[in-house]
Amino acid sequence: MPQPFTELETPVPVVDLDRLARNLDRAAAYATEHRLDLRPHVKTHKSPRIASAQLRRGAVGLTCATPHEAEVMSAVCDDILVAYPPVGEARAKRLVGLPESVKLTVALDSAAAVEQIAAVARESDRPVSVYVELDLGMHRVGLPNVDDAVALARRVRELAPLEFEGIAFYPGHVRAAVDQQSSQLEQLSGALRTAIDAFERAGLRPNVVSGGSTPTLWHTHELFGVTEFRPGTYVYNDRTTAAIGACAWEDCALTVLATVVSTAVPNQAVIDAGTKSLGREPMRGTDAADGFGSLLEHPEVIVKGMSEEHGMLDLSSTTWRPQVGDMVRVIPNHVCIVVHLNDVVVGLRGDAVETSWPIAARGR
Repeated sequence: MPQPFTELETPVPVVDLDRLARNLDRAAAYATEHRLDLRPHVKTHKSPRIASAQLRRGAVGLTCATPHEAEVMSAVCDDILVAYPPVGEARAKRLVGLPESVKLTVALDSAAAVEQIAAVARESDRPVSVYVELDLGMHRVGLPNVDDAVALARRVRELAPLEFEGIAFYPGHVRAAVDQQSSQLEQLSGALRTAIDAFERAGLRPNVVSGGSTPTLWHTHELFGVTEFRPGTYVYNDRTTAAIGACAWEDCALTVLATVVSTAVPNQAVIDAGTKSLGREPMRGTDAADGFGSLLEHPEVIVKGMSEEHGMLDLSSTTWRPQVGDMVRVIPNHVCIVVHLNDVVVGLRGDAVETSWPIAARGR
């Protein structure tokens, strides 16, 4: 007989398997409709199980941020992009040490990173594809000057066995509501056109133009020249994704199951999920006053404050009054952090526990 989720020990992350499947199907269908290559980022789920489901639906490969993620995912995928500068000999050696059956691509923005990965690749006689990363507004990594990016691509071509494959960017600065992104997307598309034109004039036509995020996912086809996109959060979604309209509330597949442990303070309930279960990230573009999560069943109820093992629910805007021992499901602000804080995720079908899987790629 299936175990009801109410018998689980809390706090624990639980995934609605039907919602997860719909999220995966929707992104795969979008990629097919617009003839885009989907290369999802594993930073959200960190799980070979979910990665395999993405690949079965047509993903061309996976995107990773760390050597550990790449090592774990190499068991299920033979085409991996590490979208993080491979700086340092230790990192470069781990990446080049991936199974030879894996096509390895790295994104980078400096001559130092190029020289380091080239030296290790040459020592191992292993081809490594390279995306030169552009800064198109995020101001985190990437070259803001296109001429510098072109020069770096030329340097890549000079250093066999490196192979210049294309350009990459991350539109993480586009955080507005989905229906209010048009002006930023137009600017982004114009900057991409300028960059691609510059590379083509230099005889360095990029085979791949790689970009995208969950907030901009459904507008990716509007960006000039993009051939590949790398959303991550879409698999589970979260409170932030729903708030900007990149998904519906009913598309949030992962929640943190928690137990009410106290109702002693008026207009407040305390759950056994604090910072060590939910993280401590405010809603993007807001502050801690907007809380650190809200309840799936009662969206008006927010986690107004936390300590390590306690989450305080604000009941001032609801007539609902939980009892000690009741279970609730919290949609976190940022699901990627929550996944990384746990060892195992439990999969639910309706109210029944159907399966579980390890967060195999968490850690360093």
